[in-house]
Amino acid sequence: MAALFPIILIATQIVLVADSVPKFDVERTCRAAAVSGVPGRDSTSCQRDEQDARSTLQQDWTQYSSIQRSRCTGLVATGGPPSYVELLTCLEMARDVRNMHTDGEGKAKGKTAAPAPVPTTAPPGAAGPPTVIRPK
Repeated sequence: MAALFPIILIATQIVLVADSVPKFDVERTCRAAAVSGVPGRDSTSCQRDEQDARSTLQQDWTQYSSIQRSRCTGLVATGGPPSYVELLTCLEMARDVRNMHTDGEGKAKGKTAAPAPVPTTAPPGAAGPPTVIRPK
Protein backbone atom coordinates (compact mmCIF):
# COMPACT_ATOMS: atom_id res chain seq x y z
CA MET A 1 0.00 0.00 0.00
CA ALA A 2 2.81 2.40 0.88
CA ALA A 3 4.34 1.78 -2.56
CA LEU A 4 1.17 3.08 -4.25
CA PHE A 5 1.19 6.37 -2.34
CA PRO A 6 3.65 8.18 -4.69
CA ILE A 7 1.66 7.04 -7.75
CA ILE A 8 -1.61 8.20 -6.23
CA LEU A 9 -0.05 11.51 -5.21
CA ILE A 10 1.32 12.16 -8.70
CA ALA A 11 -1.93 11.16 -10.41
CA THR A 12 -3.89 13.42 -8.05
CA GLN A 13 -1.64 16.38 -8.82
CA ILE A 14 -1.98 15.84 -12.55
CA VAL A 15 -5.76 15.50 -12.31
CA LEU A 16 -6.03 18.73 -10.32
CA VAL A 17 -4.60 20.67 -13.27
CA ALA A 18 -6.83 18.95 -15.83
CA ASP A 19 -8.34 22.29 -16.90
CA SER A 20 -5.27 22.72 -19.15
CA VAL A 21 -3.11 20.23 -21.03
CA PRO A 22 -0.79 18.66 -18.45
CA LYS A 23 2.96 18.93 -18.80
CA PHE A 24 4.72 15.61 -19.29
CA ASP A 25 8.45 14.88 -19.44
CA VAL A 26 8.61 13.85 -23.10
CA GLU A 27 12.30 12.98 -22.93
CA ARG A 28 11.63 10.47 -20.13
CA THR A 29 8.67 9.04 -22.02
CA CYS A 30 10.71 8.66 -25.21
CA ARG A 31 13.71 7.13 -23.44
CA ALA A 32 11.38 4.37 -22.28
CA ALA A 33 9.96 4.00 -25.80
CA ALA A 34 13.43 3.86 -27.37
CA VAL A 35 14.55 0.95 -25.22
CA SER A 36 11.34 -0.98 -25.88
CA GLY A 37 12.86 -2.44 -29.04
CA VAL A 38 9.96 -1.52 -31.36
CA PRO A 39 11.39 -1.15 -34.90
CA GLY A 40 11.28 2.43 -36.18
CA ARG A 41 10.47 3.78 -32.74
CA ASP A 42 13.55 5.78 -31.81
CA SER A 43 13.71 8.75 -29.46
CA THR A 44 13.49 11.31 -32.28
CA SER A 45 10.32 9.89 -33.85
CA CYS A 46 8.81 9.44 -30.39
CA GLN A 47 9.43 13.08 -29.47
CA ARG A 48 7.95 14.25 -32.77
CA ASP A 49 4.83 12.13 -32.18
CA GLU A 50 4.54 13.40 -28.59
CA GLN A 51 4.83 17.06 -29.68
CA ASP A 52 2.25 16.54 -32.46
CA ALA A 53 -0.14 14.96 -29.97
CA ARG A 54 0.43 17.80 -27.47
CA SER A 55 -0.34 20.39 -30.18
CA THR A 56 -3.57 18.57 -31.05
CA LEU A 57 -4.49 18.39 -27.37
CA GLN A 58 -3.91 22.12 -26.93
CA GLN A 59 -6.24 22.86 -29.85
CA ASP A 60 -8.99 20.40 -28.84
CA TRP A 61 -8.69 20.33 -25.03
CA THR A 62 -11.98 22.14 -24.34
CA GLN A 63 -14.03 19.79 -26.56
CA TYR A 64 -13.55 17.02 -23.98
CA SER A 65 -15.52 17.03 -20.74
CA SER A 66 -13.69 17.65 -17.48
CA ILE A 67 -14.55 14.07 -16.44
CA GLN A 68 -12.98 12.67 -19.61
CA ARG A 69 -9.88 14.85 -19.17
CA SER A 70 -9.47 13.84 -15.52
CA ARG A 71 -9.96 10.13 -16.13
CA CYS A 72 -7.63 9.95 -19.11
CA THR A 73 -4.95 12.12 -17.49
CA GLY A 74 -4.99 9.91 -14.41
CA LEU A 75 -4.92 6.77 -16.53
CA VAL A 76 -1.87 7.72 -18.60
CA ALA A 77 0.01 8.80 -15.46
CA THR A 78 -0.25 5.29 -14.02
CA GLY A 79 2.25 2.52 -14.70
CA GLY A 80 5.05 4.41 -16.41
CA PRO A 81 6.01 7.71 -17.97
CA PRO A 82 2.88 9.53 -19.21
CA SER A 83 2.43 10.08 -22.93
CA TYR A 84 0.57 12.76 -24.90
CA VAL A 85 -0.13 10.17 -27.61
CA GLU A 86 -1.80 7.89 -25.05
CA LEU A 87 -3.71 10.82 -23.55
CA LEU A 88 -5.00 11.90 -26.96
CA THR A 89 -5.99 8.32 -27.82
CA CYS A 90 -7.83 7.92 -24.51
CA LEU A 91 -9.73 11.20 -24.98
CA GLU A 92 -10.67 10.40 -28.58
CA MET A 93 -11.99 6.99 -27.54
CA ALA A 94 -13.97 8.50 -24.64
CA ARG A 95 -15.46 11.09 -27.00
CA ASP A 96 -16.36 8.45 -29.59
CA VAL A 97 -18.06 6.24 -26.99
CA ARG A 98 -20.05 9.22 -25.71
CA ASN A 99 -21.07 10.11 -29.28
CA MET A 100 -22.27 6.54 -29.88
CA HIS A 101 -24.65 6.94 -26.94
CA THR A 102 -25.89 10.46 -27.76
CA ASP A 103 -27.67 12.00 -30.69
CA GLY A 104 -25.09 14.69 -31.42
CA GLU A 105 -26.86 17.27 -29.27
CA GLY A 106 -25.80 15.64 -26.03
CA LYS A 107 -29.13 13.91 -25.51
CA ALA A 108 -29.14 10.19 -24.81
CA LYS A 109 -30.32 8.08 -27.69
CA GLY A 110 -33.57 6.34 -26.86
CA LYS A 111 -33.79 2.62 -27.04
CA THR A 112 -36.26 1.34 -29.54
CA ALA A 113 -39.18 -0.56 -28.11
CA ALA A 114 -39.14 -4.29 -28.53
CA PRO A 115 -41.54 -5.57 -31.16
CA ALA A 116 -44.87 -6.80 -29.92
CA PRO A 117 -45.27 -10.56 -29.38
CA VAL A 118 -46.52 -12.42 -32.42
CA PRO A 119 -49.38 -14.81 -31.72
CA THR A 120 -49.46 -17.89 -33.88
CA THR A 121 -52.44 -20.06 -34.52
CA ALA A 122 -52.38 -23.63 -33.43
CA PRO A 123 -52.37 -26.14 -36.26
CA PRO A 124 -55.75 -27.68 -37.00
CA GLY A 125 -56.63 -30.36 -34.49
CA ALA A 126 -54.09 -29.19 -31.87
CA ALA A 127 -55.34 -28.88 -28.33
CA GLY A 128 -54.86 -25.78 -26.19
CA PRO A 129 -54.47 -22.07 -26.80
CA PRO A 130 -52.21 -20.59 -29.49
CA THR A 131 -48.54 -20.25 -28.71
CA VAL A 132 -47.14 -16.72 -28.30
CA ILE A 133 -43.64 -16.19 -29.65
CA ARG A 134 -41.75 -13.35 -27.94
CA PRO A 135 -38.92 -11.81 -29.96
CA LYS A 136 -35.52 -11.66 -28.26
